[in-house]
Amino acid sequence: MQLGVIGLGTMGANLARNAASRGVAVSVYNRSAEKTDAFMERYAHEGSFSACASLKELCASLKPERVILLMVQAGPAVDAVLDELGEYLQEGDIVIDGGNSHYRDTERREQTLAKRGLRFIGMGVSGGEEGALKGPSMMPGGDEAATKKILPMLQLMAADDGMGGKCVSYIGPGGAGHFVKMVHNGIEYAVMQLIAEAYDLLRHSGRDNATIADAFAQWNASPRDTSFLLEITEKIFRTRDTLTGKDLIDVIDDAAGQKGTGKWTTEAAMHYGFAIPTINAAVDARILSGSRISREGWSKVPVEADQTAGVADTESIGDALSLSSLIAYMQGLTLIATASQAEGWNLRLEDIARIWRGGCIIRSALLSVLQDAYSDGKQAEKGMSEVHRRLSHGAQQSWRNVVASGVTAGVPLPAMTASLAFLDGMRSPRLPQSLIQAQRDFFGAHGFSRRDQSGVHHGPWAGAC
Repeated sequence: MQLGVIGLGTMGANLARNAASRGVAVSVYNRSAEKTDAFMERYAHEGSFSACASLKELCASLKPERVILLMVQAGPAVDAVLDELGEYLQEGDIVIDGGNSHYRDTERREQTLAKRGLRFIGMGVSGGEEGALKGPSMMPGGDEAATKKILPMLQLMAADDGMGGKCVSYIGPGGAGHFVKMVHNGIEYAVMQLIAEAYDLLRHSGRDNATIADAFAQWNASPRDTSFLLEITEKIFRTRDTLTGKDLIDVIDDAAGQKGTGKWTTEAAMHYGFAIPTINAAVDARILSGSRISREGWSKVPVEADQTAGVADTESIGDALSLSSLIAYMQGLTLIATASQAEGWNLRLEDIARIWRGGCIIRSALLSVLQDAYSDGKQAEKGMSEVHRRLSHGAQQSWRNVVASGVTAGVPLPAMTASLAFLDGMRSPRLPQSLIQAQRDFFGAHGFSRRDQSGVHHGPWAGAC
């Protein structure tokens, strides 16, 4: 097996090393020759590598039908590389975009390359630096025949799913692979924000960082909740700053960045018409955190809050975090189902949940439950029964109490509150949007639907605008 890798940043370099460690002959190229040289100096002994000084040389080093993995920055850089690369490719060659490209861009690129007989795969890759090296979760979409051809290589590279399989599967046509990775990142935003809110509650109640680390260790030790993000969060709270000797968390700025996939997820939800309020709240929270000047102005606003009300026990906060996270995953998976139906992708949610169980950033014990819940037949019944069980038995009341105490104490809990509101909205037999229908008809004659008759109706409003 042969593979060409273009782009030797952290992810590209580690995927190249991953493939080489599995017996794949890997040709590498980076626009900066210094980076290629540094890569070879450090890692050439790990496998069969060929350093290439140009795209032409890289293509010449691979036998047709070539397989080339692009690990360059999403956006115009991908198009620029594809344009130049196209001079040296032949019909039947396979190009994989392993970056976080927008799924509509992936669809456009596949159609463009197909006209020249080239096969294109848009593949989401999750796992960060360690996952890329030791085994990521991979979500290839686009050309199905091309994916099947390279699947044996991808299976060698992918993480184990804990069920005897690998965390890679053909997702679906067009931009489906990148769409699923985009929503994966949206869920990641949500869970990270929920963890941050749990931290804020613990911090607000006077717990020190060591005690907070113990709380995250306790939650991660639970078979119900164990996850990669909880695992690393405990480690973060136990890490000291080498410059000051203080706890590192206390010297890190509170303005969080983002690269766009969270925002794309919220835009997709608006487009396809499915509510993902927890993910939206997480994106908003990052934006708010970066609004430094505005925050300084608002800091002068007097706050009437009970500063003792935020004290909650560790178990209750853990319940609130667990159930809020469960809702966030379900929002993401249902958005994927909604988009799949609209686009005709025929995506398998059970399989998507499975390939997220290892290697990726959002791997969690929750996914075994959701794998069942989004399957067919008795497995789905079993999974949804477990979801309902988790949402009861006192845990839901703890969740409500934690959110209420946070609001009373003035602790911002946008994502936890959004998850709870989503649950209450979805379970309510009658929502107040009947009034919104009436208001729209009153001032704009937009009409409304009735519960007892079909068609569009208008009210006999007195004094209509």
